Amino acid sequence: MPLRLLLLLNFAAAAYLTGLIWTVQVVHYPSFGQVPKAAWEAFHAAHTRRMSYVVLAPMVLELGLAIWLAWAGRAGLPSGAGWWSLALVGLIWAVTFFISVPFHNRLAQGYDYIAIDGLIRTNWLRTLAWTARAALLGWLLAR
Repeated sequence: MPLRLLLLLNFAAAAYLTGLIWTVQVVHYPSFGQVPKAAWEAFHAAHTRRMSYVVLAPMVLELGLAIWLAWAGRAGLPSGAGWWSLALVGLIWAVTFFISVPFHNRLAQGYDYIAIDGLIRTNWLRTLAWTARAALLGWLLAR
């Protein structure tokens, strides 16, 4: 596959996930605090199930594309940009599984404002990492 097309596919995945994470960060997670405690468990179960449809496959696709770009672009991209892009995906996955998932597991047990607040605050790591990755890939496409 031509490097330019691989960059474009990486950018498309990153742009989709960046838009999604900003929506989650600014709209969705803050709305968790508005859910009545009596409705919390059903709400959170539905949220988890539905979000997996829009997040899981794109994240797996992005990881595969990022690995491919890091390898294919090792000689053709400036200053290890492909590896930096992959590192941002690694950071996103690490935050997802070591921080966000434990908060969601805690929230699956019942309404917990402290866990909601922690989820919102720590989700900035993923939001900024995806934004940085989309910006990096956009810069690589524009040059």
